Amino acid sequence: MAASPAHLRLGVNIDHVATIRNARGGTHPDPVKAALMAVKAGADGITAHLREDRRHIRDEDIATLIAALAVPLNLEMAATREMLDIALRHKPHAVCIVPEKREERTTEGGLDAAGQIEALRPIVGALGEAGVRVSLFIEPDPAQIEAAIRLDAPVVELHTGRYAELSGAERARELRRLSDAAALAAKNGMEPHAGHGLTFDNVGPVAAIPQVAELNIGHFLIGEAIFGGLENAIREMRRQMDLVR
Repeated sequence: MAASPAHLRLGVNIDHVATIRNARGGTHPDPVKAALMAVKAGADGITAHLREDRRHIRDEDIATLIAALAVPLNLEMAATREMLDIALRHKPHAVCIVPEKREERTTEGGLDAAGQIEALRPIVGALGEAGVRVSLFIEPDPAQIEAAIRLDAPVVELHTGRYAELSGAERARELRRLSDAAALAAKNGMEPHAGHGLTFDNVGPVAAIPQVAELNIGHFLIGEAIFGGLENAIREMRRQMDLVR
């Protein structure tokens, strides 16, 4: 059984710094500079999603991030041959396998690991053999946890998007699902992470789940940076997390 983590890690997703850069081309704003600022402000790791259409980070950003960072890089990617080849070439600290649809604005839900075990098995295996820590971005559902167990994934990241969209009793029920899923994952030796849609106002109850070892947060922090600066936004998120852990 995995031990309850004493320190809740914060992974900061810098995708939307790259989104702004790509809106006009060129090199500004630099997602690597944002990543280094995030680390200075208290981020324990950096997350970046290399999409098929390269709407966020670009291929060359991966090597630059790895070279610049003294903290782990968590590369989010779809379960495709192209992305596997890129991950095996760069060997980031971790890879989080996420569902991806070209037409979506952002990741719309968890990976259906239960329905794609045979397709995922060689990808998870190849990454593990290369020394890359594999995470599956899934819904807080027992069937998805069971699939992650069968795939020998060391980490699951629980999708908190539904929790973030709900309120009242419905949010409380979704929080219970997240808590139960985290406990089930930890009981079976996996490290639970969580992320998507988390803000200053809703992060506390998720951060308080004792088995959760890491939160990955991006869009909200980059948005808040417009008003008060990136380092201030990250420090406040860190503060909100520490209040309950």
